[in-house]
Amino acid sequence: MGLAVAVSPPSARPLGQEGLRSLSGSVQVPGDKSISHRALLFGAIASGETRIDGLLPAEDPLSTAACLRAMGVTISPIAAGQTVIVQGVGLEGLREPNDVLDCGNSGTTMRLIMGLLAGRSGCHFVVNGDASLRQRPMGRVAEPLAAMGAQIRGRAGGKLAPLSIQGTALHGAVIGTPIASAQVKSAILLAGLTAAGPTTVIEPARSRDHSERMLRGFGADIEISGDAGRHVRLTPGHELVGQAVEVPGDISSAAFWLVAGAITPGADLTVRNVGLNPTRTGVLEVLEAMGARIDRLEQRLVAGEPVGDLRVRYGPLQAFDIGGELIPRLVDEIPVLVVAACRAEGTSRIREAAELRVKETDRLAVMCRQLGAMGAQLVEHHDGLDITGGVDLHGAEVDSETDHRVAMSLAVAAQVASGPTRLHRSEAAAVSYPGFWDDLARLQA
Repeated sequence: MGLAVAVSPPSARPLGQEGLRSLSGSVQVPGDKSISHRALLFGAIASGETRIDGLLPAEDPLSTAACLRAMGVTISPIAAGQTVIVQGVGLEGLREPNDVLDCGNSGTTMRLIMGLLAGRSGCHFVVNGDASLRQRPMGRVAEPLAAMGAQIRGRAGGKLAPLSIQGTALHGAVIGTPIASAQVKSAILLAGLTAAGPTTVIEPARSRDHSERMLRGFGADIEISGDAGRHVRLTPGHELVGQAVEVPGDISSAAFWLVAGAITPGADLTVRNVGLNPTRTGVLEVLEAMGARIDRLEQRLVAGEPVGDLRVRYGPLQAFDIGGELIPRLVDEIPVLVVAACRAEGTSRIREAAELRVKETDRLAVMCRQLGAMGAQLVEHHDGLDITGGVDLHGAEVDSETDHRVAMSLAVAAQVASGPTRLHRSEAAAVSYPGFWDDLARLQA
């Protein structure tokens, strides 16, 4: 009888090995995912050529590019370090595709394309995605678009993909959104480009404003007003013109290094060329309020977006309490902030963050499950978490559950856990940060 040997599945990545606990050096994170999507979409419906430097060559923007190519847009190959050239077809130039538009795992692709296509009179489109995307809520986009005259049908009364979009003439409207969501706002503004009359979006709290900034840069008539810029008005009739776009590093990706540097003894990291748009810097404000040693360096404007370098060093942290209007400004960074909370003094609280339940996974439940396996003490609420700080984490078998932000957050947790950790389905990180594991290995060396 032979000796039985346990073999890890190929995707089980070992983390937290002895001798690789500290972090030092500098890193440039991939291009901002939100800006990458929008640069492709706005370039496609502009006249002339759009040149994009720093575009994120990850799965989600590739899904957006594939959908646009299926509708007749010429986009050069997308690869790290390469300028991407989009040959715009103008507002009316998109062709009816021959097949279903596959959005992969990208909720941004699906939601923004719904707005883009709703006003294409006489054309029919079907959008679909993978099993995870087919469970994510699309009614939050379909319903406001219906108020503009859109005809969108799908599963669960039009709330779930696959979705059928029958392009039709739209009219402008004043739309109050029940949640602060840049994806919902952007879809409505995209629909408004071809609507009859102006469209106004009113949010309960201000969400990230990349669409407004970029649409204005491409030539759209955009007005921002109201308390804290919550009212956005688009008046159609202005041709979009191709632009040169430089995509800064994604602060959502930088957040993993900021937390890792703040909680790993002896760490000293610099994250270069990070987008510092004020609608996205909630994670910085929380970490700084916790006492994290973060220096903002070389702050500058690049193509209308504030950019800078961020240096972070290890130091003691205090618990946080977050909710309300701050949540839309850091919703994607909450999983890694939960890891920071595990190492802070006191009990941290997250509230009004039910949106996390309809991301790639139910991130509240998943972070409870996976960090709990490492010894963390978390209490789950319908809209948030309580996290007891100062608890020693230990290595464990953990699983990304196919969520890219969970995968990278667990890697950060493994930095400060005793003993080795094995992360299953680590390849999920490629959705937003294809080189994450290579960067981690280099910064640990």
